[in-house]
Amino acid sequence: MIPDTQLPLALDLLPAEWAAAMAELGQPAYRARQVFHALHAEGARDWDAARTLPAALRARLAARYALGTSTVARRAQSRDGTAKYLLALRDGREVETVHIPDDGRVTVCVSSQAGCALACAFCATGRLGLLRNLTAGEIVEQVERAREGHPAPNVVFMGMGEPLANYAAVVQAIRILLAPEGLGLSPRRITLSTSGLPDRMRQLAGEDLGIRLAVSLHAADDAKRTALMPINARYPIADVLAAAREYAERSGRRVSFEYVMLAGVNDTDADAARLAALLPRRIAHVNLIPYNPTDAEFRGSSPERIAHFAALLRERGVACSVRRSRGRDVQAACGQLAGARRQAPGARESVVPPLGRRPPSPDPHLVVVR
Repeated sequence: MIPDTQLPLALDLLPAEWAAAMAELGQPAYRARQVFHALHAEGARDWDAARTLPAALRARLAARYALGTSTVARRAQSRDGTAKYLLALRDGREVETVHIPDDGRVTVCVSSQAGCALACAFCATGRLGLLRNLTAGEIVEQVERAREGHPAPNVVFMGMGEPLANYAAVVQAIRILLAPEGLGLSPRRITLSTSGLPDRMRQLAGEDLGIRLAVSLHAADDAKRTALMPINARYPIADVLAAAREYAERSGRRVSFEYVMLAGVNDTDADAARLAALLPRRIAHVNLIPYNPTDAEFRGSSPERIAHFAALLRERGVACSVRRSRGRDVQAACGQLAGARRQAPGARESVVPPLGRRPPSPDPHLVVVR
């Protein structure tokens, strides 16, 4: 018998792929819909839990496909209600996923890679280097664990890794999340954040997924951006903006530009003026992100400086919002994910709810402060 760790992952497959698998097994077409629904809508992580399927078929599937892609090593609860999951994958690698609740909504921030190769100066994940890409199923299971039973979470690809550097698996995961036989999420509920890989951004525009795109910009001139984000040496700002404009035009979606506020680095009045001059008004929205402490030697801009910077952008006609940090006390905020098991004072560990249970009060990852 093939060990479970060597079997293909059931969560990697799209409905059409399940249809082909059922045909190969001599099953009627409707069985594919039942399998996909059991895995993704009901959250079955044991084939015997898929009770809509006959026992004989469950046994055959168990011999062919592994179900769970990860186990929960730890769940840390922030004082603000955010929860960070440390997930151990089948090969022992670890990734982090964040559940952010607020006002009856929930957002799940997923990782697309274990580690990251881009080495952005202000980001804890980049210090790990790239350990490996995740599969589509490993990405999807993060959503299904960290949504904690909420039927229609927002999903943001803003966790560990560069999503467009793991292109095929990320697109497959998005298609699985959108599939009506499973969670059936609206494209408006999914945001992919990239450091700016222009060719992949254009390719994504051609996938006709309808999802939102966010570009991590963080500086308005190439020299400064390259110092913060080494990828800029290969893909300078002009190339990234051209690809973002094409994505907006082809998808009909406005593009968000993320800008982490670093005291004395990129937060001057001159930086605001350069940023406003760069961005095309019709397609652009800027998210200013307070810096969340890591081991890097940066200081975050003060709330007053961030508010002033935002006002300068708005005066120049640039739509702008300020993101509210969530989960900072458990290292769950933007830029802090590094697969660490450490826990800050005052944070609480809690029992992980079973898949399928709805939480008492599930948030959007982007909280706008006007």
